[in-house]
Amino acid sequence: MTLPKLYAQAQDFMPINGTDYLELYVSNAKQAAHFYKSAFGFSSLAYAGLETGLRDRESYVVVQDKIRIVLTSPLKSGTDYGRHIDQHGDGVKVTALWVDDATYAYNAAIERGARSYMEPVREEDQHGYVVRSGIYTYGEVVHIFVERNNYNGIFLPGFQKWETHYNPEPVGLKFVDHMVGNVELGQMNYWVEFYEKVMGFTQILSFDDKEISTEYTALMSKVMSNGNGRIKFPINEPAPGKKRSQVDEYLDYYEGAGVQHIAVATDNIIDTVTKLRDRGVEFLRVPGTYYDTLLDRVGQIDEDLAPLRELGILVDRDDEGYLLQIFTRTIQARPTMFFEIIQRKGATSFGKGNFKALFEALEREQELRGTL
Repeated sequence: MTLPKLYAQAQDFMPINGTDYLELYVSNAKQAAHFYKSAFGFSSLAYAGLETGLRDRESYVVVQDKIRIVLTSPLKSGTDYGRHIDQHGDGVKVTALWVDDATYAYNAAIERGARSYMEPVREEDQHGYVVRSGIYTYGEVVHIFVERNNYNGIFLPGFQKWETHYNPEPVGLKFVDHMVGNVELGQMNYWVEFYEKVMGFTQILSFDDKEISTEYTALMSKVMSNGNGRIKFPINEPAPGKKRSQVDEYLDYYEGAGVQHIAVATDNIIDTVTKLRDRGVEFLRVPGTYYDTLLDRVGQIDEDLAPLRELGILVDRDDEGYLLQIFTRTIQARPTMFFEIIQRKGATSFGKGNFKALFEALEREQELRGTL
């Protein structure tokens, strides 16, 4: 695949204000919404389905601070929603990006070689109007541009407020920090070029198979960011190794490229992870020996070591500061998507010093599944 050689350098010609929402196609949206509320501390926000005039699908929207997740399921057979779930299992379909002008964003992307998913459309109700448009990215993932400057409704036109008695306390999740995509062997640089040329992103970090490897597996990764740094998309591809890597496993079971994990930020990772663990969320664990030399590697940190060791939270430092991070186990039947919880204390990187320990933990999970 090749892209139009329209620009020698990436340009920030497409201002993006932030992540508007993530939409997951799931087999049972109602039950998934309950899971995200009870386990991850989200609250009910909005609903669309039979009661709002839809006949082929229903969607439940849950919210926590600036994070909105739309959970969509088909209501009958023969829909594209059902086909997507049958092929990929539960997973991210839409990464919606908040922009000031969805028509301009769409036209700019199409002119630079993007494939259209959704031409600009004005959607309105008594609360005003939004304009949405969309393009395809890797696999079947799409970016929808959302212009909502003239809308005051609960979520989007077509949705009604979803009021429930059960809305558990939030766990401290604040916003989407970054979202990682897995692509097929040989496709990472294509999608790096796509984000540079089509959306004006720049590559801010690169990791090769020497930096992201264990005795058995390896992968390569490049991190793309928009101009203001609010949208960051690391892109992974597998690299040759003695055994099949986590990316290979993902591609096998997702049956194609897709979103590997969603990283969500917190201001107090110890408190957040404690609450998540107490609500049944399961996390990857690294060996206890990881903490024996932690302070020698990262230097002085504000947190006590004991709770980090107990919870399995990883720490890494870069030139700007340090970060704390932890990864959930996969959250659906297939060994595909998972979440990262991250707290940044100045650091702008992605935990390079933790790659080996993390990937060895992932390999232990693969070994249990018989997919290593």
